[in-house]
Amino acid sequence: MTKPFEGQVAVVTGGSSGIGLATVRLLLEQGAKVAFCARGEGRLADVAAVLERDFGADRILWQAFSVLDADAVNAFAAAVQARFGTCDLLVNNAGQGRVSTFETTSDDHWRAEYDLKLFSQINPTRAFLPMLKASNGAIVAVNSLLAYQPEKHMVCTASARAGVQSLLKSLSIEFAPHVRVNSVLIGLIGSGQWTRRFAERPDQSVSREVWYADLARNKGIPLGRLGDASEAAAAIAFLGSRAASYITGAQLEVSGGLSRHI
Repeated sequence: MTKPFEGQVAVVTGGSSGIGLATVRLLLEQGAKVAFCARGEGRLADVAAVLERDFGADRILWQAFSVLDADAVNAFAAAVQARFGTCDLLVNNAGQGRVSTFETTSDDHWRAEYDLKLFSQINPTRAFLPMLKASNGAIVAVNSLLAYQPEKHMVCTASARAGVQSLLKSLSIEFAPHVRVNSVLIGLIGSGQWTRRFAERPDQSVSREVWYADLARNKGIPLGRLGDASEAAAAIAFLGSRAASYITGAQLEVSGGLSRHI
């Protein structure tokens, strides 16, 4: 049976951990050649070594840089084109959230958050758009449920996330019919920042299972647990695949039923 991404090339930003890494691995399993990037070269090299062992070095390209560096992103796009010749899917996997209220968010924090959330979408999209147009490809953005359901302790991030969602809707119209643009809205996934918060829990005697169960209950998640990065990756892969060929300008929630909006 043909794999969903056989013969295709995917690019994933923030691909060294969490949802990004789960997406890289799933796309490789589904037949794609994958180029991915992240800021930390050491971790990225370790991850790449494992993936090259499992899937072959000829199917993998990686570089360490910040997606806020437009020149570095453009150089990465050039490297992808030189190595693989095309790009069929771009996964823009933006950074973590900022915990702050309106009163505790400084002007510099506002600027930094908007810069990160918007330009982590803008820079890769600009760089890879010519290849995506040529391949009739797709963009999938990893966004947060905060875009529609803000929380007062994350006012800055929620505002920036909403701006990203508006940007994506605009791009889905502008780029049609050549490039599809969709997003996944992530709720609470048991990786990344939640792993760090678990490590910093006040009562170190509380187990991971109990801490996550209490968190899910306190947050009111109907499925009663946090999601797994692989579950988010599955949604990303679907939206980026030909199975979603008539879907653009849409968002798919991966939140365990946490959303309360219609």
